[in-house]
Amino acid sequence: MSSPGAGRFARGGLNYPGIGSTEHGQPPEGFPCMVTQAYLGDGLALYRRVAYGILTWQLQKRSGLRVLTDSDVVVPGARVVSGFGVGPFRINAPCEVVWVHRPVPGDGPQSAGFGYGSLPGHPVRGEESFEVEVDGQGRVFLKITAFSRPSNWFYAAGGAVAGRAQRHVTSRYIGSAHELAAGES
Repeated sequence: MSSPGAGRFARGGLNYPGIGSTEHGQPPEGFPCMVTQAYLGDGLALYRRVAYGILTWQLQKRSGLRVLTDSDVVVPGARVVSGFGVGPFRINAPCEVVWVHRPVPGDGPQSAGFGYGSLPGHPVRGEESFEVEVDGQGRVFLKITAFSRPSNWFYAAGGAVAGRAQRHVTSRYIGSAHELAAGES
């Protein structure tokens, strides 16, 4: 069931250069990029569990984020507002999905996941992607790619805090991926 209201909070259009760069490679000039990869285990069943979780917003929800979206499943153009913090210290981060890869039949190497980009009101301008990959030996990895810059002077002034927050949320995503891999409900 989708959470009504994402459209109410996610106004405007994508607000950064290089839309789709997390899918195709190079981030735009002037946007620092971070790539994090974590081994999750082995096997196609594990890969498919994690892919399903990523493509139904479970990675974000299990990470402790409040997720408002206009679609139960990740589709191109879906709008989502992730919220973190508490009460008056909650920061909303509106995004739009810019690309999606779904699992394909068969047991060869493949990846599934999505990338989404910032909308006005997000603390940064940029893009982040979440992919699960299975290689030719059946090893499964989570890969998170993000490039961004602060959206305004206020967030730029808190650069060190923002960097720690991004590393913390990334570690929560990795923990959530391990839960999905283990089949935890």
